[in-house]
Amino acid sequence: MKRTNGRVFGTALDKGIARAVNTLMDARIECFESCQGGKGHARPEPFIKFSGEQPEGLKALSVAMYAGLNVTRLQRVWDVQDGEIVGPWWELNFSPTKESH
Repeated sequence: MKRTNGRVFGTALDKGIARAVNTLMDARIECFESCQGGKGHARPEPFIKFSGEQPEGLKALSVAMYAGLNVTRLQRVWDVQDGEIVGPWWELNFSPTKESH
């Protein structure tokens, strides 16, 4: 377990996405996966996955934009794993940061 801003996470938050995760969590948005993106990471761009009903996506987008985060995409996601539909959840994507290069 790792601590960041008084919160306990299963693993340490990537430095390049920690501010965004904490901003959303301060607004009571239930984040469950994040990555700062870049070489050696899950994707080229930073992202945060979070739970919630339809209004939660717009709430997270508003919170992130009001905080000055460089949001590039908000999307609702369903995945297919072993032939079964899993989801939905929300994802926010952000412009790459200097930490993600």
